[in-house]
Amino acid sequence: MQEMDRIAARLLDPGVDPAPVEYVAATARPDLLFVCEHAGRLIPRSLGDLGLAPGEIDRHIAWDIGAEGVARRLAAALGAGLILQRYSRLVIDCNRPPLGMQSVPETSDGAEVPGNQNLSNEDGAARVAEIFRPFAEACEAAISDRRIRGAYSIHSFTPCMNGFARPWHIGFCFRQANSGGDLARRFGAAHPNLTVAENQPYQIDDETDWFIPRVAEPHGIAHALIEIRNDQIADEAGQTLWAGRLAALFQTRKETDL
Repeated sequence: MQEMDRIAARLLDPGVDPAPVEYVAATARPDLLFVCEHAGRLIPRSLGDLGLAPGEIDRHIAWDIGAEGVARRLAAALGAGLILQRYSRLVIDCNRPPLGMQSVPETSDGAEVPGNQNLSNEDGAARVAEIFRPFAEACEAAISDRRIRGAYSIHSFTPCMNGFARPWHIGFCFRQANSGGDLARRFGAAHPNLTVAENQPYQIDDETDWFIPRVAEPHGIAHALIEIRNDQIADEAGQTLWAGRLAALFQTRKETDL
């Protein structure tokens, strides 16, 4: 452990690099926890710009556009707990098993990430220790509260990926019957003008997901990964609108349903 901490100290500089995790405590709904793994697009100063081409850090490959704004507004409206992760998913993706196949991508949606190519074991371990581990520990600590009856991860997705136009406005992703299926159906009934999907734009998988299979499912609580198409939430007005829609969904859900 001491060796890992020594390696990791070379990644983040406490004097200039923000802590990777922000935790907002629940004020009215201690039974609910929201998580936003891809809230930020920060890069540690020691990594420069990862060699990215100009403008790439602003694209969906670097963060979930609009997700932080929705998550903050949603948690505030309900008085629920919230965990935010500040660093870019291109540094390390905190919704992937650490150092798995998609943890530190060398390319993303056709964009090269030179700073991730030929990554040494030591450098990979530093990213896990300094960024992924604090986030994972915050999630585990929060969800261990026995009052938590539901945990939901807030994401956004790009309207077009690998040449495929994604028609959904929102998707609820889950694997277990006691998780988020009723949310998708109830949201769709409340908003018949929107295209609502279950397990789209992708399905939860042990190899490519972390929060749902490693944290939410083992605790046996209600959960879902909630994906909103990012053209809907690219500005504050859209974030406020969608946070309100989701808040209404959770406000009308009976506590015994969680």
